[in-house]
Amino acid sequence: MGNEARIFVAGHQGMVGSGLIRRLRDVGYTNIITRTRAELDLTRQADVEAFFADNAIDQVYLAAAKVGGIHANNTYPADFIHDNLVIETNVIHAAFKAGVRKLLFLGSSCIYPREAPQPMAEEALLTGPLEPTNEPYAIAKIAGIKLCESYNRQHGTDYRSVMPTNLYGPHDNFHPENSHVIPALIRRFHEAKERGDDEVVIWGSGEPRREFLHVDDMAAACVHVMELPADTYEAHTTPMCSHINVGMGKDCTIRELAETIARVTGFEGALRFDTSRPDGAPRKLLDVMRIAEMGWWPQLALKDGVQNTYLWYVANAVRDERPRRGDQF
Repeated sequence: MGNEARIFVAGHQGMVGSGLIRRLRDVGYTNIITRTRAELDLTRQADVEAFFADNAIDQVYLAAAKVGGIHANNTYPADFIHDNLVIETNVIHAAFKAGVRKLLFLGSSCIYPREAPQPMAEEALLTGPLEPTNEPYAIAKIAGIKLCESYNRQHGTDYRSVMPTNLYGPHDNFHPENSHVIPALIRRFHEAKERGDDEVVIWGSGEPRREFLHVDDMAAACVHVMELPADTYEAHTTPMCSHINVGMGKDCTIRELAETIARVTGFEGALRFDTSRPDGAPRKLLDVMRIAEMGWWPQLALKDGVQNTYLWYVANAVRDERPRRGDQF
């Protein structure tokens, strides 16, 4: 179909979905289909099936999900496993029923065991217990991978999966408690600077190591993987280990991340680490050799990506005080 393919981006108003639309338009796709949650509730099976039956979709990017940081995952575990399972089941099955041959499912690096060898290779999936603080979300994402693989094995579809590391960028959720670490710290440092505070409190010890990828790099990787010829994709995967890691290939401590954000935002006070708060997994670094062998590598360094995100945050005055739970669909 080339650049005229009818592409449905599920979750287009979220950080990842909006990044995908920017990338698709940049590389020349002109027929991008979107629906807001008010127009199409992806948790309603009949509505999803009717949408696919009526719209002759050629490709799907499944970026819709309920996402959040440690606090949100601990507070709403039932919401995280239920909503994500329902969304991916509805979209993948409805796409198959409507004859959609190509689909890309976006997962998360939390699918890997808490104590997986570092860096975490794709083969580490299902080799040990998950990190307890986000196990329900991780289970849902693992199910999404296996849905894609099962439809491929039984029906010959071309449904692919990418597992991004921790993402950040424009259109993220900047709630101070329910968001991921980079947007939460950007807001915290910015507001502390505005108030003239002497210190900023950061959850945990600051010692865990994390890998971070800007959403524009993630979107570029998604389109790259989706456009790979089937024989190239299959040459780097197996039918029951078909997901692809997407990351920077290097990590930093939470303390180093906080120091970077402090510099970017211009906060000059002290950093205090609250060790009564959970750290989560000690380290989460992805092995990205598989996607590198497929011809893709990230372009945006962490400091530059944080600067880009901070400028977007300030320009858009993100100050939503409601207790959001990470809805991105």
